[in-house]
Amino acid sequence: MSDASGAGEAGRTDRAALVIAAILLLAGLAMAIATWSSGTVAMSTPVGPKTVPFIIAGALVILGVLTAVAGFRGDFPAREKQDIPPMVWIVGGLAVQMLTMKTIGFSIATGLLFAATARGFGRGPLWQTVPIGIVFSFIVWIVFAKGLQLSLPAGPLERLF
Repeated sequence: MSDASGAGEAGRTDRAALVIAAILLLAGLAMAIATWSSGTVAMSTPVGPKTVPFIIAGALVILGVLTAVAGFRGDFPAREKQDIPPMVWIVGGLAVQMLTMKTIGFSIATGLLFAATARGFGRGPLWQTVPIGIVFSFIVWIVFAKGLQLSLPAGPLERLF
């Protein structure tokens, strides 16, 4: 009998693999269509700027087909049960970072992501990981914004410097 994750005995259809196969196929087809419909580039050689996207699209389609075949055969090993709370911490931290980056700046937003990810992996209390994450993120901001002259969102902390 198959378990709740969709993987089961050999010969049983693996629904999760079929979903992944569909996503791979759609991504490959979308990339191929977008590349095909983009403007033409004057070239005197057969290899040009559209070559690599077509290769990647073809690889995605091939991987999608192979994943679908393996999913129909049930060739995937049984998956472990997923632990949801750590995933919620990590995805939630990423959402907080994306939603607050422009308002509170790179260092604080990425520090919050660091703390949420540490919490998801079961490391350290938030009162300790938030400041550590902000310090590390501020160092990264200094290297990129001041050292490499790249633009990262600046918040109140970054404006002090």
